[in-house]
Amino acid sequence: MQINGGVRFCEQGMKASIRAMHLQSEVLGIINENVAGFDKVGFQRREPVVSSFTEYIGVHGLSSTIDDQPGRIMVSKNPLDISLANKGYFQVQTPQGVKLTRDGRFKLDKLGNLLDLEDNAVLSDAGMPIRLPVVPDNASQVVINSKGKINVFDKTTNHLVEAGDLGIVDSNGMAVLNPDVKQGYNEYSNVLIQNEFLAIKPVVRNFEANRQIFMMENQNLQKVISQLGSVS
Repeated sequence: MQINGGVRFCEQGMKASIRAMHLQSEVLGIINENVAGFDKVGFQRREPVVSSFTEYIGVHGLSSTIDDQPGRIMVSKNPLDISLANKGYFQVQTPQGVKLTRDGRFKLDKLGNLLDLEDNAVLSDAGMPIRLPVVPDNASQVVINSKGKINVFDKTTNHLVEAGDLGIVDSNGMAVLNPDVKQGYNEYSNVLIQNEFLAIKPVVRNFEANRQIFMMENQNLQKVISQLGSVS
């Protein structure tokens, strides 16, 4: 007795072509988002990840990962613009919960609370909103060192007063020991435009190849239908 085993898969070419074009369209969408985020502060590019057997499962085999490499750091005129030269994230308290971000464009309200551009509280390393013990006359009186320690100038004593530490963590929520904080700088995206455009070319070629196959299959199907009609 002979036992034959194996996996066989048979499917119409048109379905396979449509599935492949859908997949390539989603990959192009990720690349386009990277290009659009080139000049955004704190933006991190996404890397498309195509798993095995995507020719069978289509777009369900597509995922993406975040490129957590630091971006381009540029000088800012605002002392409350903070950037990270190493990997890590600031923590801000939003109505939906704690959010991790590399956008360090902060501001102070009248009470001395440190906020992001959307008025969310910036959290300390203890997980509490940061509030300066002294409300400064201007942002230049706030000093932040490379470890994220915040000090504010108290004009009544002519001394710097400690105001806490920025809560800087990695993607898993663990504290970053050496974030290399830069005060007075903005970090723009880590997107390299030339690399994104180079990544587009093979995706477009694959899309075009599947489009041609779809058109050929469609033409053959039309011929079969017309021949069946003439015979009947």
